[in-house]
Amino acid sequence: MFGIGSGKSIVGLDIGSSCIKAIELKRSKGEIMVSHLGVEPLASDIVVDSMIVDSGSVSSAISKIFGEHAIKTKSVATSVSGHSVIVKKISVQPMSEGELAESITTEAAQHIPFDIADVNVDFDILNPDDTGPQMDVLLVAVKKDKILNYTNVLSLAGKSPAVVDIDAFALQNCYEYNYQPHHDTTVALLNLGASVMNINIVKGTTPLFTRDVSVGGNQYTDSLQKELDLSFDDAESLKLGRKVGTVSEDAKLPILQQVTEIIVLEIQKTFDFFRATASGEHIERIYLAGGSSRVPGLVEALRQEFSLPVEVLNPFQRIIPPADSMEHDILEQNPGQLAVAVGLALRSFEDL
Repeated sequence: MFGIGSGKSIVGLDIGSSCIKAIELKRSKGEIMVSHLGVEPLASDIVVDSMIVDSGSVSSAISKIFGEHAIKTKSVATSVSGHSVIVKKISVQPMSEGELAESITTEAAQHIPFDIADVNVDFDILNPDDTGPQMDVLLVAVKKDKILNYTNVLSLAGKSPAVVDIDAFALQNCYEYNYQPHHDTTVALLNLGASVMNINIVKGTTPLFTRDVSVGGNQYTDSLQKELDLSFDDAESLKLGRKVGTVSEDAKLPILQQVTEIIVLEIQKTFDFFRATASGEHIERIYLAGGSSRVPGLVEALRQEFSLPVEVLNPFQRIIPPADSMEHDILEQNPGQLAVAVGLALRSFEDL
């Protein structure tokens, strides 16, 4: 959304609460393939509520990924989410894109709860070919200190911030390229990270409703730690379905189920609000992404609650995976966590 620089190739860099994901893509003979891929874990107090608290640790982790995986490109696309991000559909009088660009700040001031001087604003015309009396515009506003929080860290790591996107839209970009949706198909894209869940309801390639919810995979980990007296690492492993010591399935599953019920309730509230505001629109399928998309029982719980097809989004459905065995192992372990980074890396190909 917010372009800052330019470059032929852009590395998609998803700075999450639990880890940083970096992906560089390249095109060869009409196909997109993974050129480089890396994931670096972060301690739990480094990125809190989607704000970078410890810039030095994050910049060091970024440098480590680029160094270990021989990523030479310096231009980076990253994304933000959370309370400092406002995404809203507004209706305005029909005008050209140039006219809207000149008036968008005035329009935005009427719709966002922040001082307009404190935010960066961008927009996208949703129905450019519509000749009706109103023009639908997707308005995006992000606090300037939020953007600086991320771009300063990139500069500290010696990288050039080319694009600052929104997590929900990067996820949508990944979905669009890999699934090539029909223009009438309405789906819910859920990105369940460590501390934030991004929800984006999309019809074809048009976002209808987005919301960030402050729930995530850390709640599973915290509950497992407390209830079973485990270390953080063991609780993380258990959360993702790996065997830990003598912990039985019977001991683990009820704890996971309690947290799943909280997450499902937040999704239900979002869907209810969407249905109340978008008359006649029906969600047909749910795609689940993010580092916590592999939590045992989560997909089944979503299917049961919503009576809809639910699947884990595959960010590499139309992208050739890396040849490097170490990078291929990263992809195989948890492909869902790489969806936002893939969506950001696809920014390299403006013609897609």
